Amino acid sequence: MPHTALLGNRIRDILVARIVSGHYEPGERLLELKLAAEFGTSQVPVREALRDLEMSGLVTIKPRRGSFVNAYESSAQKDIFFVRGALEEAAARIATPRLCGNIAPLQAHVDGMREAARRGDIEALGFHSVAFHRMIVAAADSQLLLKLWESLHVETHTRITLLGRSIDFMAVAESHQPIVDAIRAGDVEAACRLSREHQAYIEHARDDSAVN
Repeated sequence: MPHTALLGNRIRDILVARIVSGHYEPGERLLELKLAAEFGTSQVPVREALRDLEMSGLVTIKPRRGSFVNAYESSAQKDIFFVRGALEEAAARIATPRLCGNIAPLQAHVDGMREAARRGDIEALGFHSVAFHRMIVAAADSQLLLKLWESLHVETHTRITLLGRSIDFMAVAESHQPIVDAIRAGDVEAACRLSREHQAYIEHARDDSAVN
């Protein structure tokens, strides 16, 4: 039997795809019992999945009333891109001198993204993207910074972006290369600027896919 956390993640990913695709309408109520029956599980992993979605801004949980779907292109989503860009800019300032001597692990994730983009593999593309950014944040060696970054539920928002109707997977992969190049060169200011601008680029790519 799958571990509860892993099962909750799988249910979360399915619900994310449904919300982004419009399968669920904004304001629609999600019933734990109904979802548990559909997925053949107890309510525990469903509850965990819904809590993750609430933290990501995709649902609102109202005490004694249930969970309700939010519009995924809400202003809260834009705030997350803004905050994430600021956190990753701060991380790049500290991490660049520490990473410039060995960018091979970062480059490996960019190459992994390119290969995933060629295959159209959302799972692999998302994995390498999140791992790439987490590596930079972790290199800043600040538990507070890492905790704040992780509180943004980056995995979920990355999945939301990649599920956009007209997202160019290869363009998303390639958008990470300039950050690697700046870190390789030890150019702190460029790495900071590119880390911040990268989030703006992803936000605009997602917004464009939502209207196309």
